[in-house]
Amino acid sequence: MKTNYLALIDKMSIEQKVKLTTGSGLWRTAEFPEFELDDLVMTDGTYGVRYNKNQIEDGEDSMAGFLSVVNQSAEDADSEEGFEGAEGFFGLSEVATCFPNGSSIANSWDVELLKEMGKALAVECRHLGVDVLLGPGINIRRTPLAGRGYEYYSEDPILTGELAAGLINGMQEYGVGTSLKHFACNNSEFKRCEMDSIVSERALQEIYLKGFKRAIDKSSPWTVMTSYNLLNGIPTSEHPWLLNTVLREQWGYDNTVMSDWYGTKDRPASLQAGNDLAMPMSERNVKSLITAVNEGIISEETLNTACRRVLSLYEKCHNGRKQNIGQMDAEKHHALAQKLAAESIVLLKNDHQLLPLDIQKKQKIAVLGEAAQTPVIQGSGCATTRPTMLDCPLDEIIHIAGEHCDIHYAPGMDKDGTVNLTQLQSAVELARKSEIAIVFVSTAIGEDGENGDRHNLDIIPAHQQLIEAVSEVQSNLIVVVANSDAIVMPWLDNANSVLETFFSGQGMGGAVAECLFGLVNPSGKLTVTVPNSLEETPAYLTYPGDNRTHYYSEDIFVGYRYYDKRKIEPLFPFGFGLSYTEFSYSNLRTSANVIKAGQNLTVKFDVTNTGKRFGKEVVQLYLSAPSGDYAREVLSLKGFSKVALEPKETKEVTIELTWEDFCYYNPESQKWLADDGTLTLIVGRSSRAHELAVDISIESEPYYPPAHIHSSINSLLANPNATERALKYLSVQTGLPADHLKAKLQELAPYLFFGMTVTLTEMLGVDINETEFAAALAEPK
Repeated sequence: MKTNYLALIDKMSIEQKVKLTTGSGLWRTAEFPEFELDDLVMTDGTYGVRYNKNQIEDGEDSMAGFLSVVNQSAEDADSEEGFEGAEGFFGLSEVATCFPNGSSIANSWDVELLKEMGKALAVECRHLGVDVLLGPGINIRRTPLAGRGYEYYSEDPILTGELAAGLINGMQEYGVGTSLKHFACNNSEFKRCEMDSIVSERALQEIYLKGFKRAIDKSSPWTVMTSYNLLNGIPTSEHPWLLNTVLREQWGYDNTVMSDWYGTKDRPASLQAGNDLAMPMSERNVKSLITAVNEGIISEETLNTACRRVLSLYEKCHNGRKQNIGQMDAEKHHALAQKLAAESIVLLKNDHQLLPLDIQKKQKIAVLGEAAQTPVIQGSGCATTRPTMLDCPLDEIIHIAGEHCDIHYAPGMDKDGTVNLTQLQSAVELARKSEIAIVFVSTAIGEDGENGDRHNLDIIPAHQQLIEAVSEVQSNLIVVVANSDAIVMPWLDNANSVLETFFSGQGMGGAVAECLFGLVNPSGKLTVTVPNSLEETPAYLTYPGDNRTHYYSEDIFVGYRYYDKRKIEPLFPFGFGLSYTEFSYSNLRTSANVIKAGQNLTVKFDVTNTGKRFGKEVVQLYLSAPSGDYAREVLSLKGFSKVALEPKETKEVTIELTWEDFCYYNPESQKWLADDGTLTLIVGRSSRAHELAVDISIESEPYYPPAHIHSSINSLLANPNATERALKYLSVQTGLPADHLKAKLQELAPYLFFGMTVTLTEMLGVDINETEFAAALAEPK
């Protein structure tokens, strides 16, 4: 018999309703045998399924289990000991495919690829009995120091939202729920439960919330998870403006909102604000909410609304269990992980076209660095996944080229990544005797993750020392980098070619080998700006904050927006990435030359592969806005597409823009507005490499800033409607005609900078009642 989920609300007592809106144990929701209602199972993470038997099936002690999740290290999961089954922090965690982390997979700029990854994650969730995977995490990568930056996609909200929607649609199409997180402004791990993120409403709307809105509009995630931090003085889990005004009313989201684990400070306040489900189980939360409802502090209607949303989640998940989505195939998913990694690798440098390597030349190749043997594939913390298998880069290089090339290996350091002069000298001698040296380097494991941020933007010192020493004896030097987020590269001039992998998951080794030897043409593009130094990053002066307050001082100028506004040349710009082939752009056209309020625009152009290899190009569409009263970015990403092209092939690219794409958020009116004037649409291969451009005229509905009694005369005259109301009032007070008064005000406007109250009373001798005058100026309701 089909369950009528929502009808259960009328059958439940207050205690049962509160139970429904509170977790059971660490990773489950409540079950109700009396209503034949099974519980739901949730688990992390954002790029792999971390399923712990002790915690999920056996009800391990919540505090011990939670601490084991937060503190787990990628080193435990990826080491040979951890891979073979060492428990460590992972307890009885099951193996699962470790796909590329967010900072890596985003470089693919491929929404369909993210959807394919989502489907695979759903299959693995179903295999392990998981109903909701707690991801994707899409917080803006405001600074490369952020400890969980490796989980997140980009510094740009449009790109972030599109990629997140792809992953969510893939998972939920296969009947497994997602949790879009962390809502909102979880851009630091430093004292994350104490810090108050102070962010302007404009920066919130244009940057930090925009990616969430776009993902919600395009995928309707079954849950949204609040963050630990405070936002402008209020914990996000109990933030009425964030959860009710923005998420519910403005965006129309009506699915389940849940807290992060132990992220609810005041359960009644969080429920009142729109946080439906508090995770995990907490007797404190249960008791406080029952008391609040019984005492009338929280209405039963409000509790019922939360119950409806939670029961809707139960219904989606229970129906999802009935879908036949196939069995988990570890080898097939490993191949997918390798494909995803290959599509996401960014070729940052390739002097003299050293890459791809030609195995037919039968060269002697030195493979160097401990990371060639023990790859760094993921970050630490709750998202860390115990991989089903693991590509060794050295083995994969030998597999592809071993029969043709003379390949030798030297670690160049101790196994723990520290300097060993004997090992270093052996590596240098091997490089000297070789025709090519490939050095694998990384950032330190464990500096990324939860509860702490990175200390700097450097790779491990011994790794940099290896690059510098080898470059002195070998000019054909290729560096392969694994890192959580952007790094500085003082060693860049020492390298001939650089492959950037970020944290590429368990298929990283095979993907790198394929790129090195041309089996795959690198097509990844950076989703963050790579700085020359930490000191030039936008948030440097106010990060991570002090006195438990974190001011987002760069406001809307995040990432490339900051570098463009300050006219700073970064080490590598947003959207940058090289290829083994070349592309040309042509024939840019638009569906209209003039756009009026509410209209959409279609942009089309052609892309041609002018080289000799198959390749994929990520084409990017930017908007350069007209100047106005409010500060605007030099340009901002509005659309993109990844185009696959055979040599000499041309394809037409179409990108659709909505009216909102032309708007900025006006904090004075609390509306999205567009300024009249001419803007430029720019098609490019990165934020700094522009290929085509076209001007578009904007005809928006007029917006007049509100006038008040302390506005200047100039400000009043800029608002025709307020001017008319003011003149009508002043005409009554003075007995003078409105036209005469207007001419007088226009005459004085350039010279009198005081507010109108001072100007009218002190300088013009007009007797006004401030209350009446304020009422006259006010916009009619």
